[in-house]
Amino acid sequence: MFRLQGSRTLAVDLTGDAVKAKNGSMVAYDGRMTFKKMTGGGDGLRGMVTRRLTGEQMTVMEVKGQGTCYFADRASEISLVSLHGDKLYVEASNLLCTDAGLRTGTTFTGLRGGASGNGLFTTTVEGTGQAAIMSDGSAVALRVSAQYPLFVDPGAYVAHQGNLQQHLQSGVNFRTLMGEGSGESFQIRFEGEGLVYVQPSERNTIGGDV
Repeated sequence: MFRLQGSRTLAVDLTGDAVKAKNGSMVAYDGRMTFKKMTGGGDGLRGMVTRRLTGEQMTVMEVKGQGTCYFADRASEISLVSLHGDKLYVEASNLLCTDAGLRTGTTFTGLRGGASGNGLFTTTVEGTGQAAIMSDGSAVALRVSAQYPLFVDPGAYVAHQGNLQQHLQSGVNFRTLMGEGSGESFQIRFEGEGLVYVQPSERNTIGGDV
């Protein structure tokens, strides 16, 4: 069971089951726990090779036992995401912990990843269970519907789930409208039905002053 202890610490209650967490993110535990480093994100040789080729690095550990384990990373804000047979797309640096039964992989993002400064591939989490994602500041889950597409600054993007299509488009952006932008700018346009998680802080991007 995943629960938040404050906004920056994840508490996971284990009863003999296991979770996969970012390597080195354990800050405390009670009870009896074992920790095992899982090279390549825990998906075996194929996952390891894929991540080496794509640059989407995700070093995780398996935590198993009886008791409660606490996770945190650089005082980042944590949000819980419930999956019900669907797929979560999240930057590897923003993924803190998942149920052991959830499958992780990589997928091609194209120019969206390049504009956001994260590379051309991103991490996927699929199945039924819980995942914990991190953000710089409290993340907001914004709903996308067929009637209302969503435009997101690439530097503020954290993750998304649901039946969504994404398109990178250049042109006027939020700061340009305020007279503060310079150079080439990009936005991500999300269409369909789903949720997009954004953070109130922008990472450095290679798409100009976005």
